Amino acid sequence: MEDLSPRPGDLEPIETASRDEISALQLARLKTTLAHAYANSPFYRAKFDAHGVHPDDLKTLADLSKFPFTVKTDLRDTYPFGMFAVPQKDIVRIHASSGTTGKPTVVGYTRKDIDTWAGVVARSIRASGGRPGDIVHVAYGYGLFTGGLGAHYGAEKLGCTVVPISGGMTERQITLIEDFKPRIIMVTPSYMLSILDEFRRAGIDPRETSLAVGIFGAEPWTNAMRQEIEQAFDMHAVDIYGLSEVMGPGVANECVETKDGLHIWEDHFYPEIIDPVTGEVLPDGSEGELVFTSLTKEALPIIRYRTRDLTRLLPGTARSMRRMEKITGRSDDMIILRGVNVFPTQVEEQILKCKGLAPHFQIELTRSGRMDAMTVKVEAASGHETDEARAHAAKELAHHIKSVIGVSTRIDVGTPGSVERSAGKARRVIDNRPKG
Repeated sequence: MEDLSPRPGDLEPIETASRDEISALQLARLKTTLAHAYANSPFYRAKFDAHGVHPDDLKTLADLSKFPFTVKTDLRDTYPFGMFAVPQKDIVRIHASSGTTGKPTVVGYTRKDIDTWAGVVARSIRASGGRPGDIVHVAYGYGLFTGGLGAHYGAEKLGCTVVPISGGMTERQITLIEDFKPRIIMVTPSYMLSILDEFRRAGIDPRETSLAVGIFGAEPWTNAMRQEIEQAFDMHAVDIYGLSEVMGPGVANECVETKDGLHIWEDHFYPEIIDPVTGEVLPDGSEGELVFTSLTKEALPIIRYRTRDLTRLLPGTARSMRRMEKITGRSDDMIILRGVNVFPTQVEEQILKCKGLAPHFQIELTRSGRMDAMTVKVEAASGHETDEARAHAAKELAHHIKSVIGVSTRIDVGTPGSVERSAGKARRVIDNRPKG
């Protein structure tokens, strides 16, 4: 793979600033954000007053722990625009979640917010090895989902040429990659595997494509999947992180020269790690739930937002700003099976150990009587479709899951193409257990 380390002058000054300089900037911006939220958002004014705190109570960064958390239900309870802190005439863009588990969470952006967002995504693409003039194939979904337009504006801000294909139409994705020769692709990792399958079906060697960098986000993925993609395409696979409530993609990104965790763009987002049960702030290096406070947002300042993502904060390496480890799972999508905590990413790691299996999978949860059961639906890799090979792969995977994760599970190995595909976020868990 190509050496994509930054050249002298590539980085913004803040990326190599001292920790004292970063902390001083964060404190100044945090004071401004709290004052803005209190003065202009009735939601935050009421929430701060009920909690007995005022923006003037923030004297140090540690004082942020005095302020209340914001959670997803707050955005749903104030649907659609109840958390905005600017007049409607100043809102130039609205995005929203899919709303599959309730009312959509709606977020708004001022013109300055859009420019800030484009800037952090441009920084993320540069950290991934992108440069002005690169062609960027954006296969994230466009529309109310923040992925497509977030990637699009950031790539343009960096000076790249954008191919806004969105998700789906996998055969056409292959055609345009072959014809337009993009250097970068931005897509969910699960859909990249579908693109890989399509290359192989078409008889095209993915290692011979123009792709040098893949920037993957919107769902947890493992280092084992990174290796799978990098080897298949002879390209760098880099992690990007974000969520619409905080901004969208571009809150944090791996640096291609180290790939040792995602550097948080701390000049715009202040991170904390808390105990997900008690809410207590934990020291750097401790695993817990990731919490973000925006430092520069105008339309929807977000104060101590509980992401439900589990990770830990680490010192900076390639940049001065702190890193977060790759997300290991979410505190609210964790499967508890017979007293054992299971994350889909753990199952994925075991699947990737089995040469006879493709990396597509779904987990189905059922209940017989009082006992929960888990079935992993996976499919045979090309060349391993015989009944004997599938039975061997099922036995191997069951052994890995039992010995590493600690649960017994049924394995259903189907033929290639039998597991549901997604052009966006993969639907990893199907819970068919009775409710209540």
